Amino acid sequence: MNHEDNLTTVERIENAKAKFPLLNEMIVERGTAEDWHSLHHLHYKTEGKPFGPAYYRLSLHGELVGVCVLTMPKGLLKERHKVMPEIKPGGNSRMANTARYNMINANFRVVGRIVLDTMFRGVGASYRFQNLVARQSGYRFVEIQSAMSKYNMFSEKAGFRSAKLMRSNKYEKGVKFFRSTFEAHPADSGAIMAELNALRPAVAKARIQEMRKFYYANSAQEKTGNARKNGTSRVDAMEVEELLRNLQQLVLASPVYSVYVNPDAGRELPDKLPLSSFDNQLPTERLII
Repeated sequence: MNHEDNLTTVERIENAKAKFPLLNEMIVERGTAEDWHSLHHLHYKTEGKPFGPAYYRLSLHGELVGVCVLTMPKGLLKERHKVMPEIKPGGNSRMANTARYNMINANFRVVGRIVLDTMFRGVGASYRFQNLVARQSGYRFVEIQSAMSKYNMFSEKAGFRSAKLMRSNKYEKGVKFFRSTFEAHPADSGAIMAELNALRPAVAKARIQEMRKFYYANSAQEKTGNARKNGTSRVDAMEVEELLRNLQQLVLASPVYSVYVNPDAGRELPDKLPLSSFDNQLPTERLII
């Protein structure tokens, strides 16, 4: 064997892109609550029940690999008002406000949860799934608020446009409350719980009651819909860990708000869509079936 037989040739492909062939075999369709229960333990928000949920599933050869849950929109949302100032309330009559709420309920839905089996993350399934669910929903606007969007631009890849990141409007007030109540850092749940557990029972009880009072006074969520009818009872019944988590969410959370303008709104789409149909057009163009 001469030296030339041992030469290695290298082929370079310009603009090469990675491919995951199994994406072409995945199907998007309506799902059930059971689908969500099957995968919800893989989602960072496992507590609570989505409000007015509609379930969608992503499957591979009949096996569940992903779930997306659409929920009802909030009537008032500062990030939405920033992106769509024309529907921002301001000194209107009760009739106008009622009409605005009805319009939002009729035209908006929210990606409340989206989760994939860990085996299929990082291959481009999530944003394709989110886009097709938004289309299949039939609603004109589909919103998402996600803390993960600060680190992973999956919503932008799905055709959603994002608002400028906004701090919680309770941030200054909330941090001041945390600083005056605890030695621990406001974001350190473990340290705060350890601090509470180290207090005398009577002192800990009074401290927890201050947390309940502050959270209820500043949480709009606890004063809308059925929650308003219940007064403070729901907050009073919260376990301390849940109360702390909700309080931190109220004060520290700054999720990215994104909205999708559905080009297929009102259009009847097939009950089942191959995930690969996302690639037939731009994310914001009408679906080519």
